[in-house]
Amino acid sequence: MTNTSTVKKSSAFLKQVTLFAVLLFISISSFVSAQNIEPIYDEMAVPFYTLPDPLVLIDGAAVTTTKCWWEVRRNEIIGMFENEMYGKTPTEKLPFTFRVISIDKNALNGAATRKEITLFFKGNGINHSMNILLYVPNNSPKPVPVFFSLNFDGNHTINPDTGITISHHWVECDSGVGYMKNNDKIVSRGGASERWPVERIIERGYALATVYYGDLYPDHKNAASNSILPMFYKKGQTAPDSTEWGAIGAWAWGYSRAMDYFEKDKDINSSKVVIMGHSRLGKATLWAGAQDKRFAIVISNNSGCGGAALSKRAFGETVGIINNSFPHWFCANFKKYNNNEAALPFDQHMLLALIAPRPLYVASAEDDLWADPKGEFLAALNASPVYKLLGTCGLQANTQPAVNDAIMSTIGYHIRSGKHDVTGFEWERYMDFTDKHLKVSKK
Repeated sequence: MTNTSTVKKSSAFLKQVTLFAVLLFISISSFVSAQNIEPIYDEMAVPFYTLPDPLVLIDGAAVTTTKCWWEVRRNEIIGMFENEMYGKTPTEKLPFTFRVISIDKNALNGAATRKEITLFFKGNGINHSMNILLYVPNNSPKPVPVFFSLNFDGNHTINPDTGITISHHWVECDSGVGYMKNNDKIVSRGGASERWPVERIIERGYALATVYYGDLYPDHKNAASNSILPMFYKKGQTAPDSTEWGAIGAWAWGYSRAMDYFEKDKDINSSKVVIMGHSRLGKATLWAGAQDKRFAIVISNNSGCGGAALSKRAFGETVGIINNSFPHWFCANFKKYNNNEAALPFDQHMLLALIAPRPLYVASAEDDLWADPKGEFLAALNASPVYKLLGTCGLQANTQPAVNDAIMSTIGYHIRSGKHDVTGFEWERYMDFTDKHLKVSKK
C-alpha cells in the first residue's frame, strides 16, 4: 500500500524541481538572449518609448527660466549621467607640467609649425603623461582657433610627417593603418591620414591638435591599471566603484587637460577651441563638452549608442550590446539598463542639451545603421528646446535633411552618404560651421 503522505511529499518535491528547472531555463535563456541580441534595423520594430523632458525637474516642476536651468535642472541631468552612465569624473585637480619636446617651424612644406608637447601628471605617487601633436598655420594671425580630437592609433598615423614621434603606448592591432603587431608602428606612419586632412585644415586658417587616446586609457577591458584612473584611487582601491568613471570618462578628461594647455599657448585662441570625436571618441567628446564649458563648439561624428543616438530606440547597437562588448567604457551602474532601456531616467538628447547654448554639430552616415542615424537626429531635435530657452535657434529642422545636405543652425546636423567614417566632406562642413558660429574668416 502506498503511503499518502509519501505521495504528497513526492508530488510537492516534483513541483519544486519543475519550478526550479523552469526558472533556470528562463534565466539561461535570458542570459543567452542578452549575449546574442539581434540588432533592430527595421523602424517598424522599434519599441514604443517616451523621452524624458529635459525641461521638467525630477519633482515634476517645469523649467521656465534660464536661472532654473543653470542652478537646478542642468545639475540634475549631470548627476544622472554621472551616477548611471559615464561615471563620476574626479573633482581633484592634479597639478601638471608640460614640455615642448619638438618643434619644426617649416612643417608641411612651410605651411605650418609643428609642435609636440608632453603633459605630465602625478597622483597617488603615480606618474602619467599624454602627448599633444599640434600644427599651427604659419600664415594666419595669432592666436588661431584650433580643432582638437583624440585619435585611435597614435599621433604618427594622422600624417606621413616623419618628424612626428612614434607613440610608445599600447596600440590595438589594426591592419587598416598598418599595425600587424602591437609594436609594428613605423609602417603605420600616415596610415589614418584619410581621416585627417591636415593640410586643408591649415589652409583654412585653423590649428589642429590631437592626442592618442591610449595615452589616457588603453582601449581594452583589462587596462584600468594602466590608465589614468589609479592616480585618483582611494587608499586600498584597485578598481573603480559602480558610480566611478571608465574609459569614456578618462578620454573626456583628456580633452579638458589639453584645454588646460591651450590656455597657456600664445599661438592658440583658447576661446575658440573646437572639439571633435568619431565613434567611441564622439561619445567622449560629447561628455567632455557637457562637463567643460570652456569648449566653444562640440562635434559628434557617428557617435551612436552612448553618444548622440537615443538609447530608448534600441536601434542598431544597444545598451546591452555595448556593455557586453566594451565593459570598460561606462560605469558599472550602466549595466542595469542592459536590454532595459525603458528604465533609463534620461536619454542622449539630454546629454546634447548640456552643451547648450554653445554650438553643437551632430553628423551621421547613411549606411551606418549600427550608430542609428535617425536616433542621432532625433536626439539633436529633442535637445533643441533647451537651446531655445537659452536664447538660441536650436536645430532649425523638424525632419531629417536629405543625404549630404547640412543644417547650420546652432545645432548643426548632416547625414552623409557612405559608411561609418570621417571624410573630407565632414571636415569641410565642420569648418564651415565654425566659420559661421565663431566668425572665423574663410581662407
